[in-house]
Amino acid sequence: MTRRGKGRPDADVVVVGAGALGLSTALHCALAGRSVVVVDRCAAGSQASGRAAGLFKSVQADELRTWLARRSIARAVSFAGWAGVPLEVARSASLLIARTAQHREYLARELAQSRGWGADVREADPGFVAERVSYYRAAGEEFALWCPEDIYIAEPVSLIRAYLAACRLHGAVVAENEPVTGIPVTGGRVAGVQTAGRLITAPVVVDAAGGWVRQVAELAGVPVPLAPVRHQLLITGPQPQINPADPIVRVVDAAVYLRPSRGGLMFGGFEAGPLPVDPRRQPPSFTTDDMPLDVAVLRTMAAQVSAEAPAAGAAPVAEHRGGLFTMSPDGRFVAGPVPQLPGLWVASGCNGSGFSSSPALGEALATWITTGTPPPGFAALSPARFGPLPDDTLVTQGLWQYAHYYDPVAVAPGR
Repeated sequence: MTRRGKGRPDADVVVVGAGALGLSTALHCALAGRSVVVVDRCAAGSQASGRAAGLFKSVQADELRTWLARRSIARAVSFAGWAGVPLEVARSASLLIARTAQHREYLARELAQSRGWGADVREADPGFVAERVSYYRAAGEEFALWCPEDIYIAEPVSLIRAYLAACRLHGAVVAENEPVTGIPVTGGRVAGVQTAGRLITAPVVVDAAGGWVRQVAELAGVPVPLAPVRHQLLITGPQPQINPADPIVRVVDAAVYLRPSRGGLMFGGFEAGPLPVDPRRQPPSFTTDDMPLDVAVLRTMAAQVSAEAPAAGAAPVAEHRGGLFTMSPDGRFVAGPVPQLPGLWVASGCNGSGFSSSPALGEALATWITTGTPPPGFAALSPARFGPLPDDTLVTQGLWQYAHYYDPVAVAPGR
């Protein structure tokens, strides 16, 4: 990166974090004509984004998240047209399945509200489920929703590579393996970032550091209300009975998801006793590679659907991976400007859908950064909306949101 001359900042925008959210924000800022630098302490996408399930889900809990999800699906499918780089997308559709009366009522509500928000969602009878999915044996008493808009990206790292190529195509600079060590403040606003080797001056800094978002914000003396929580998935070895063209299946009462992957089956879920992992309490060298994994947790979850999807629990495991979700107290994104420090922005609070909402969320944040006007509804995602919260409250409420990801109960205790 060449410096822009005496008295001029080195960039218009610096993004800290080269995961899906950070790269999308950088790309959209570059498309809007801004000069952008992205810095990451590790390789791009090497933490949560590259370990994601790659699922895009149109049915969401509120209208804003539904809009983000559907816009992201549309942007992923048309990626080559607007970003100038090809991206392979599996237009698989998905099924949401409930096996209990309580979860049946939950899905019926989701059907009605999602339709009201414009999503294409339809009730599916057991015969339809049996006809569409090779790896899931419907018992005949399930309540199911068919979501034809839904897609997945088979290898999540391919989205990261597409973002990287598009960023570079449109002039954004991406610096990997360059940790941020400070955020200088001048005249009451951010002035850029200090890395291990240089100062990069900029009037806007976007903290999109994933599980490390709190550490980065704390360099500027700003708290961010998030709790990092482990999420795990596995991919089985190849199974000849699995049709690679099958849709995604989510069994909401078991809080699990399944899809074809590499000739086998991907299986993941939201465990009832999630593990908080705060990188601030770990050695400075800590990365997601050091996060403790426990395949027994996934095996226990797979046992809940063993009658319907036996391959999830019985087939040999080819890959077991995990990443950190950043969970907010209300289960919604934490995105937008930090009121107490002009120039500092946050792009986080993925709550399990940061990867899949990244095309639209990065676009919306870039619009807000470059025009000064929040897109409709986005002011409600402010990082300041919770006020000061102690760490134990953040962890308790974040764990509750994770454990109740597919739960009919809508509101966490104490909120």
